Amino acid sequence: MLEITWLGHSTFQFRLDTGEVIVMDPWIEGNPARPPGHKFDRLDVICISHGHFDHIHDAIPLAERFSPQVVGIFETCHWLESKGVRNTNGMNKGGSQKVGPVTFTMTHAVHSCGILDDGKIIYGGEAAGYVLHLPDNRKLYFAGDTNVFTGMQLIHELYRPEIAFLPIGDLFTMSPREAAVACRLLKPPKVVPMHFGTFPALTGRPEQLAELLKGTDTEVWALEPGKPVKW
Repeated sequence: MLEITWLGHSTFQFRLDTGEVIVMDPWIEGNPARPPGHKFDRLDVICISHGHFDHIHDAIPLAERFSPQVVGIFETCHWLESKGVRNTNGMNKGGSQKVGPVTFTMTHAVHSCGILDDGKIIYGGEAAGYVLHLPDNRKLYFAGDTNVFTGMQLIHELYRPEIAFLPIGDLFTMSPREAAVACRLLKPPKVVPMHFGTFPALTGRPEQLAELLKGTDTEVWALEPGKPVKW
């Protein structure tokens, strides 16, 4: 069983039965969608999809506090190291590595990856997604920020994730329309919408995705920030 807590936007906390805690794309401070009162009591792994502030903002302070393993693309990990972050585990697309009890496979994403550093945008590698291979042999796909792309069909063929976390907000990522096509390529039994509603410009909504997926085998699982669910 995996405990999933949505912390708003694209930030998720995954807690394993064995106690390990993984945080995806940590943006807590200044996140308008952050559930009030949430506090981390443990953090073993930080996993970063790309270097935009709304996905990496709290990586450095959380790394300083908990000394977790940090998973990311090579260039982003190099930047984090330059800021004093230890225990980085750089990788690249197509590669897999076991960090704690979970194996992370880096996948493609269609998005940019500039890191804002002292008023300048520096190269952070490329945006990516991840397939997480859990100890119970289930697999989840965390897309990060992306548009739909035909390679999602290969992600299904190679890994067959049972759950997919997909952005739906539009403007900076795909909208529900593109996310519905992504679901048809990925064929996950469940999809968790993310990266919507944080700002007025992110207009996509889970109910729109659910309407577009009527008649398919994918269930839209709309989570509530701060409310843990079991999967």
